[in-house]
Amino acid sequence: MNIKERFQAIILTSTDDRITILVRVVVGLVFLTEGIQKFLFPALLGTGRFTQIGFSDPAFWAYFTGSFEIVCGALLLAGLLTRIAVFPLFLIMITAFVSTKWPILIHKGIWVMAHEYRTDFAMTLLLIYLFFSGGGKWSADSMIIKGPQ
Repeated sequence: MNIKERFQAIILTSTDDRITILVRVVVGLVFLTEGIQKFLFPALLGTGRFTQIGFSDPAFWAYFTGSFEIVCGALLLAGLLTRIAVFPLFLIMITAFVSTKWPILIHKGIWVMAHEYRTDFAMTLLLIYLFFSGGGKWSADSMIIKGPQ
């Protein structure tokens, strides 16, 4: 098996179901819009938020994170390189949990944390689903694998 075939087998193959497009649209739109908002509202969701959380060099991390959310969210919407796009978003979700939700759990308890973490939890589970299932039947990944018809 050559490198191209191995890449296609590992990265581009996906389940042949039709429902995955809904998961891709939900996750892709959430991350795309969150990334855009980091640039539109920097004091509230970008640099200001990263300063409040306690990041060193908050401007860099806010725009770095926002850029990845925009690019990877767009890739998920298209179903292009789905498994690769999931990985940075998953890292963002882990960082968000450790930096924002874990302190809530420690200081305010499980129920407050569960309330604050509900959307992040759903996005994390959907990212895991996309990692294992791929882009689905109606994705750019699927079209690349099948070739021109």
